[in-house]
Amino acid sequence: MHTRSSLFVNVRPGRPAAKLAAGAAACALLSGCVGNPFEDAKVDPRSPIAAEVARSVRTDAAYPTFKSIPPVPKDVRPRRQYGQQAAQIEKEGKTLEAETADGTWTLNNSETFAAKAREDAGPLLPPAEPGATEAFARDSKARATPPPPPPR
Repeated sequence: MHTRSSLFVNVRPGRPAAKLAAGAAACALLSGCVGNPFEDAKVDPRSPIAAEVARSVRTDAAYPTFKSIPPVPKDVRPRRQYGQQAAQIEKEGKTLEAETADGTWTLNNSETFAAKAREDAGPLLPPAEPGATEAFARDSKARATPPPPPPR
């Protein structure tokens, strides 16, 4: 009987040199993120927003501190109460569905409804003749006048 040496399927017998090389490569790639790219960032003076940037940047502004974070509000309901109220709404919704199940709208017996609607609409009109439509289009084009040309 052959058993796995690990509980995890994707674990393979290791190659320490390959793992070390992969770790070194990851460290080398992440070392580029250590610096501050905005430290020496300059605004191009020819830019259309250069004046707006100069007005909005304050170099002597203080950085926010953890002390400046406002305290947790006291007039907010506890988190657990949100879940309790959501469960109550779900329960009321299921109760409402159960109580109104007999009056649920369906499409049963729609043929009689359609027949009554056809009867109320009146007699069917014959379809239009294709020649009449073409004559109407020709007549409309003959009567149409183009708008005057724009002044130049």
